[in-house]
Amino acid sequence: MKKTFFNFNNTYHKLPKTFYQEIKPKPVSNPKLIEFNFELSKFLNVNNSVADQDQGKLIFSGNNLPAGAKPIAMAYAGHQFGNFVPQLGDGRAILIGEQIAKNGERFDIQLKGSGRTAFSRQGDGRSPLGPVIREYILSESLHYLGIKSTRSLAMVSTGETVLREEPLKGGILTRVASSHIRIGTFEFFFFKEDFSSLKKLADYSITRHFARKNKNKPYEYLLKSVIKLQAELVAKWMSVGFIHGVMNTDNTSISGETIDFGPCAFMDEYHPTRVFSYIDQGGRYSYINQGKIMLWNLSKFAECLIPLLDNNFETAKKKAINCLEIYPKYFEECWLDEMRKKLGFKKKIKDDHILINDFFKIMQSNNMDFTLSFRNLSKITSSKINSFFKKELKASKETKNWFEKWNKRLETENSSRLIISKKMLKINPIYIPRNHLVESVINQAMRENNFSKMRELLELVREPFKEKKSKNSYGLPPKPDEVITNTFCGT
Repeated sequence: MKKTFFNFNNTYHKLPKTFYQEIKPKPVSNPKLIEFNFELSKFLNVNNSVADQDQGKLIFSGNNLPAGAKPIAMAYAGHQFGNFVPQLGDGRAILIGEQIAKNGERFDIQLKGSGRTAFSRQGDGRSPLGPVIREYILSESLHYLGIKSTRSLAMVSTGETVLREEPLKGGILTRVASSHIRIGTFEFFFFKEDFSSLKKLADYSITRHFARKNKNKPYEYLLKSVIKLQAELVAKWMSVGFIHGVMNTDNTSISGETIDFGPCAFMDEYHPTRVFSYIDQGGRYSYINQGKIMLWNLSKFAECLIPLLDNNFETAKKKAINCLEIYPKYFEECWLDEMRKKLGFKKKIKDDHILINDFFKIMQSNNMDFTLSFRNLSKITSSKINSFFKKELKASKETKNWFEKWNKRLETENSSRLIISKKMLKINPIYIPRNHLVESVINQAMRENNFSKMRELLELVREPFKEKKSKNSYGLPPKPDEVITNTFCGT
């Protein structure tokens, strides 16, 4: 009898067969459990004895399926860089089951890099170890920064080689998500004009994610809820200088979680048009475009729901447009709320956006580091600027005027500068997984089979606001020869 590690309660598997492919992970030759997330495991009600090397390496590689597993590869479509692809799906990931966590909520347990599926197209269904490490670190970082994200339960090396531009060590990530339902999942059935399945998907999504809140007009409520979740998510990304990199509709989760960590990265020097995907030549998914692109993605989601919003097409279309019209103002409010906190503002004053945008202009014109600029702003406890800004800023009239206006604005808060500073230090991180740091730990792992630096970085991003003098180098931007301009997803 199999030992019980998970208490699976599988529901997506009960949907029609057109929603997925039943398939088992393909075993690997020599798996090894590299990392296990004990904190996440405890939250999920997972039996921690699964972290034992002998058990863990077999389960998290897919070589052994735990009791209760119902492995499936999910079907979905998607707009990739604006171009519609009618069938994508889990080409290198298999959902093994749904776990009920301590808070009563349901989470998918998925093995990413676990072999070919019906949706793999020309892919091998595998993942290099590098992207597995990247997603583990970045997803943990976002979580501890207070940003909704899928998370990573375990990391396994496969003992096999994955062929990309060169032979690479293989890896498998155990990903945890509120669900893996995407805008692209709705597009899959909408494109086929399979409105019966589309309704089943919408009803399932409402039951799983929005049932406690839903009263009347369920499909309008579904659309409005997803719109608000995505506005909140992108505003939080931008508040920490995070660039997703591939905001395709198949990479947009209806649960409002960050999902699919490909060419994502945190900015060093602030430049609004910064991209990190080497194929994004037009800057479609640049830092500054993320809010607009999410609205574009949501318009595709709204289009899919039109058959459910009303029997009359024109009426349904009008309802969809009315829902979408809430996004611009709501996104702006979310963005302003995040940025106000970063500048030490609790009150909402009409012209705050001018002061905020002027600070971004100062950062851009002086090629200043995004994270360190806000962190050092947090340390100012008087009307005088600190050594960081004295060094970084040009002695211009504009910058002097900005600090004068900022000081005057803080006076309206009716709070001491010391208290404001302490609050800002809990909002503006010192440790983020900078590109050059992530690449460094990946290179050490791939070349030397050494994961010590990876674990050190993980420890720091799990306490992003707590400065540690012995780890100063982790809070610094890259040197000129360390700058990483492109990242890759590893498919």
